[in-house]
Amino acid sequence: MRANAPNATAPRHGLQADRRARTGAAARRRRVLPLLVLLLASGAVHAGQLNPAAIKRYTFEQALDRALRRNPSIETARQEILRAEALVRQARAPALPTLVGQAVGSRIDHERKIGDRTVQGAQSLAANLTLAVPLFAPQRWLQWVHARDNVELSQVSASDLRRSLALSVARAYLAVVAQQRNVEVADRGFATAQAHYAFAHERRRGGVGNRLDEVRAEQEQEATRAQTQLARSALLRAQEALGVLLAEDGPVEAVAAVRLPAPPPLGAALHEAPTRRSDVALLERRVAAAARVRRDSYADLLPTLTGQLVPFYQQPATITQPTTGWQAQLILSVPFFDGGLRYGARRERAALEGGARLALQAASRQVQAEVRSAFEALQRTDQALGAAHRAAALAGEALALATTAYQAGATTNLEVIDAERRARDAETAAAVAEDLARQARLDLLAASGRFPPRRP
Repeated sequence: MRANAPNATAPRHGLQADRRARTGAAARRRRVLPLLVLLLASGAVHAGQLNPAAIKRYTFEQALDRALRRNPSIETARQEILRAEALVRQARAPALPTLVGQAVGSRIDHERKIGDRTVQGAQSLAANLTLAVPLFAPQRWLQWVHARDNVELSQVSASDLRRSLALSVARAYLAVVAQQRNVEVADRGFATAQAHYAFAHERRRGGVGNRLDEVRAEQEQEATRAQTQLARSALLRAQEALGVLLAEDGPVEAVAAVRLPAPPPLGAALHEAPTRRSDVALLERRVAAAARVRRDSYADLLPTLTGQLVPFYQQPATITQPTTGWQAQLILSVPFFDGGLRYGARRERAALEGGARLALQAASRQVQAEVRSAFEALQRTDQALGAAHRAAALAGEALALATTAYQAGATTNLEVIDAERRARDAETAAAVAEDLARQARLDLLAASGRFPPRRP
């Protein structure tokens, strides 16, 4: 019996082991299937996001026009102008005549009489109209003027916002162009590395090459593949940033070369920048508005004269109040002492004017510095661009020579790989130089007040 016991229990253990194995496999499938579904769905989402047909395409001029029409900040600036105009109406109201009507119905316990004459009836109705005309109200008039100054400030501020937005769009568009150029360089480098690996692989299969050359070529191919993917990722980020500025619900692609206007000479740029730039114009308007408010502080010391006309109706009439009549008044208000409020307000206005003038002076110096530095940067970047293009051409020629020598068996593929890297680096440097040159040209146009172009 003892000898047979293990044999009897062995099938049970085998069945239990098979059952555990099947249960474990089923559990693994249950864990793996959701992951596969998630990966497939994620791949479909990414494929939808990167679908080239879903990317909007704009030229440089179209991108600027759409941003200046559709960006939310432009609509916000319009609302600020409307708000300033509404405040003008509010400030104007105290300086204009007002007409107020009033009616009062009363009921008391019984009539009030003196002898046989009624002084006040048990039930009465009184009504009047009050017409108030400010005859001399300098404070109210000047508040009206100051509110109109705020409307002009809002309009100039909207113009400066358009300038800032146009510059942001232009820089984002140039960033997309630069990233497109980087993708082209990376793709060209990857194609070269692929061709090199294919040649090394075929040589080894034909018994001429060796495994070392093949591994080196394959390593270079994978390195350039990684650079290509990183370049495409950077391009998508730049396109998404441009799409946000253009109020698009997706990435935006640049479809044409950017043609910026010719930059002005240094002397003309330094002379015209203070008068052409909207940010300087905004600071000048603030100085003018603050100076006007400070100069008009004298109105706080002046009296106010208001005329009032009050026609009335009284039913029933009393001893002192007929049924109908009118009353006219001249009300003179003279501020003798207010605890120092007017003098404190005058000092505050003077301080605000001084701060606005200092900001304008600092901005003027900053504008001159921006023009000079942008002009120098443009000259340097143009020279660097020429040198980078020559270096890229020489690197391409060196790569062709190294490839020819390797195919002829005169050298190893180390020289080819080194030449490939140098050619790719030189083309990348040329792309960077192109972007820097465009950015420098844009900076000079913006510093001199020639960008964005003025609309008719």
